[in-house]
Amino acid sequence: MTTLDTALASKLAAAALGHVAREYPNVLVHSLRGPADMGTPRELHPIFYGSYDWHSCVHGHWLLARLLRQDLDLPETGAIRAHLDQAFTAAKVAGELAYLRRPGTGGFERPYGWAWLLMLAAELRRHDTEEGRRWDAALRPLAEAFADRFRAFLPKADYPVRAGVHSNTAFALALTLDYARTAGDADLAALVETKARDWYGDDTACQAWEPSGDDFLSPALMEAELMRRVLPGSEFRRWFSAFLPAASAGLPATLFRPARVSDRGDGKIAHLDGLNLSRAWCWRGIAAAAGEAGDRTLVATALAAADTHLAASLPHLTGDYMGEHWLASFALLALI
Repeated sequence: MTTLDTALASKLAAAALGHVAREYPNVLVHSLRGPADMGTPRELHPIFYGSYDWHSCVHGHWLLARLLRQDLDLPETGAIRAHLDQAFTAAKVAGELAYLRRPGTGGFERPYGWAWLLMLAAELRRHDTEEGRRWDAALRPLAEAFADRFRAFLPKADYPVRAGVHSNTAFALALTLDYARTAGDADLAALVETKARDWYGDDTACQAWEPSGDDFLSPALMEAELMRRVLPGSEFRRWFSAFLPAASAGLPATLFRPARVSDRGDGKIAHLDGLNLSRAWCWRGIAAAAGEAGDRTLVATALAAADTHLAASLPHLTGDYMGEHWLASFALLALI
């Protein structure tokens, strides 16, 4: 089974350090109501101005914070600490909050960026060091702002989004639930759990018509990963056996076969490397749940699928900025 060793962790850290403070090229998703709303990425977003786009910069910071908490002697450790120390300050967080108060930003980064910001906040909560507690305290107002946005949005969201890209709601709920449980936010956790059951609880016989040409999330497996987190063990196993009844036999075959990436210089096609990595993450979670039930066949099948998907895309994390600015985060999800 592929694991995170020092060499690979160093590669991931170096990749993230190379882009979280790289302002250009940059894709701004920014609503202009007049000339006064113009600004450079760094002017608009004092922390998350790098990594090609806001959400990638957020999860690049998550990667650095997560690696820092690993028991690994990385040559990048000093640079990681220095970067996080200058990034997570009250003044810079205030600048990010000021952006959210602008008119027309209610849908900014919904739901993908919201969820990743909360994932980052959850990670900082776990840092049991003086510097980690300082970073956590600085970021908390921004995390609370996005938690509030989920509280306002989820009750009126009648339908899930099953796409394989940023709008996928199962991915957003999975990360948000991690934050809510870590932060002790019982109300937000209950809201997420209820919405997950409402949206996905009755799903059966998933056909898995994927991948689409620019997926980086599996609509099928991401739903299973969310429900694994929401449902108690025996209830999840019943749900999963109805949702993917032939998984132990490697069916539907598309979920066990890595996507081919024909052009890694094409930003949309490069998404498919992310699909392979996020599928590996989901398959490992499913294997863990199957292991708790003693289902050795499903464990073996799921772990083999995870390794096959990792092998297809781990060698391609760096080398082209269209993938390099974000793929390392998805690799780390699969490896921890």
